[in-house]
Amino acid sequence: MNFPKANSFPANLVREKIMGPNPLKICEELLTEVNLAPGSVVCDLGSGTGITSAMLAREYGFDVYAVDPWSNPIENRAFFNKLGIPLATIHPVKADTTQGLPFPPEFFDAVISVDSYNYYGRDPRYLGEKLLPYVKQNGMLYLAIPGMARDCHSNLPTCLFKSWTPEQLDYMHDIDWWRAIISQTEGVEIVDMHAMGCTTEAWADWLACDNPYAQGDRAAIAAGALEYLNTIAITLRKL
Repeated sequence: MNFPKANSFPANLVREKIMGPNPLKICEELLTEVNLAPGSVVCDLGSGTGITSAMLAREYGFDVYAVDPWSNPIENRAFFNKLGIPLATIHPVKADTTQGLPFPPEFFDAVISVDSYNYYGRDPRYLGEKLLPYVKQNGMLYLAIPGMARDCHSNLPTCLFKSWTPEQLDYMHDIDWWRAIISQTEGVEIVDMHAMGCTTEAWADWLACDNPYAQGDRAAIAAGALEYLNTIAITLRKL
């Protein structure tokens, strides 16, 4: 797959800003064939350093709320300004995403979340109680979640322990696991779930970074971890 939107950002900037497997490429694949009009009000849930938010605003023309519990909105605003993104189209917000969002009900046309939903969505109550209320009826949720090709927590491969603890690996599950969690929520339709194609490429971009976390992940990947890991794309519709 080609990534014209992701590749419109300089490689050195991407390496500086990303916090895991290249979220720009994951996001671009996630939104392939998605029909969201420019100007749609979008929540970038778990936006981190804001680089996916920047792509959503600049390359897709969305009105983006970059919501993250840890990042500094002042720093993200400076980053968006440096890229020349109009103030009116991108809004950095610091909020505890596990406790709901600081917006009126049915505020968003869509929620997009890349490499973060697994931190809070593993609670089966989260989707219905803390996220769906802020999405318009018939609004969409597009989630890209670091996962497993098949759930193997009962017999974790030793290669995974070269970089991660069992507690860290508990954030990763397979498609069947996520389907079971999401199916417990009323008022939402599972439109699609599938393993994404860009996982290997996204990981290669991450491992090329000088980030100490990227360096720490190299041992597991070199030992064959990607045989067991994937990235799961989930599309939901609020009923």
